[in-house]
Parts: sequence; C-alpha cells; structure tokens
Amino acid sequence: MIDWKGVEDADYAVPTDRPMEELVCELSRALADPDPAIRDGTPYGVLATWIERGVIEEPRRLALGDEMADRFTDPRIEARTFAPLVLAMLVGKGDFRPGWVDALERWYPAEQDLRGHDEKLGWLHAVAHGADLLGSFGRHPQVAPARMLDLAAARLTAPTDHVWEQLEDDRLARAVALVLTRTDLSESEATDWLDPIAARFGADRIATPVPAQVSNCLRTLRLLYVLADRGVRPTSEQPPVPLHHGEAVKTAVAAVLDRIVRR
Repeated sequence: MIDWKGVEDADYAVPTDRPMEELVCELSRALADPDPAIRDGTPYGVLATWIERGVIEEPRRLALGDEMADRFTDPRIEARTFAPLVLAMLVGKGDFRPGWVDALERWYPAEQDLRGHDEKLGWLHAVAHGADLLGSFGRHPQVAPARMLDLAAARLTAPTDHVWEQLEDDRLARAVALVLTRTDLSESEATDWLDPIAARFGADRIATPVPAQVSNCLRTLRLLYVLADRGVRPTSEQPPVPLHHGEAVKTAVAAVLDRIVRR
C-alpha cells in the first residue's frame, strides 16, 4: 500500500520505489474506492497535483482519461461520479479526446442516482461533478458550445424524483454560464437550448407539490439569470467574465421561468 499521506507531506514528491504506471493505477483505483476517506482524500490531491505539474506524462494521462470515460458505465455510483472530476483535471491540463465528450453525453442525462451525499459512501454529486466537466468541455475549442448547452437541457429535463439539495443546481448553472462566455456562440445558440425546457415544463399547469425535476430546473435557471446579469468567475481568483449575448440570455431565461410558474 502506497503511503499517499507521506507523498503529500513531501510536497508531492514521486516515490522512487514504484514505477509511474503502478502509481497511476493505484491512484485510479483509489478514486473509485467506496471508502470516502480514500476516494475523496489524499489520493485525490496527489493525482490533481501530479497532473497539474506534468509529473504524469501525456500518453499516460490520455490513457487515464480513456479509463475514466469507460468508468461512466461502471455499476458503482461512486466510480461513475468521480470519473468526471479526473477528466476535468485532464482537460484543465490541456488533454482532450473527442470520445471523452461522447462518454459524458451518454452518461450525464441518463444517470438516475442523483444523491449529493450518502452516509456511507460520502460525496457522490453526479449532477455537480458532471456539471464541472460539462463546463470544462464547453470552453474547449474542439467542442461546440451549443452541444454542451443541449446536454445541460437534457439533464434538466430528465425525469427524476430527487430534489437536488447539495448545491447541484448552482454548480450546473455556473457550468452553463461558463459555456455561455464563448464568444463564438451565436445569439440563437445561446438561447435555443432553453426551448426544450420551456416545452417540457411550460405546457401544463404545475402540479402541487412541485415535481422534483421542475424545482431543480427553476432553481438552476434562477441562478443562471443572476450570472447572466453579473458575470461568472472562471475561478475564485478571477474577476467575473460577462456572458456572450448576456442580455438575450437574461430575456430568454426570464421568459422560460415565467412560462413555467405561470398559473
């Protein structure tokens, strides 16, 4: 067993008694471990730091990304939901494969276990973690931004009985806002993705109690309106960036919200 805490304490120095291939495999397994102290603990920080510093060479990073893309079909929820976090690390480093986008697109709206936190498994956060990767892909020059906006709409309109309760709505709204900072978006692309949401939730009078998926959607769009008005921070250290076609987005979001809540 590798002493990852010792690696962390040594400023993430690479152990010299193990080949890098073995170290990366061990980290990959740790980020799918059912024990949250392992999955979301020191190994997570080690992997993130090694990727950021370029300690792991590019071919091995790409192979790791392929492994994470395959993990979207893993039967274990904790494995599926931590895969997008690793992929986001890789995309942030500059690594990219089109198949990773395809894998997210297949998994994200289809995932049915939307618990934010589980007493035994710890953080799961399918919606939030998927949103983080959606935002990363949505800013990547090889990914059409409208594709990621459509994916967000698919997640928002997917049937669910689970009310998001761990700020998943905020994370998805922020991801969408980041995609909407793309200056190559046309005005119609920046707003058309809202049409299926309006069609899905605005056709009929809302039942009471309000269905979970309607509540999730309303809260996500409300924050998106604020971000369209104020801008979105790519990181906590950066100033807010305005959304491209921000006024058109605000108008379209307000229209959808009005249609959904109208009695």
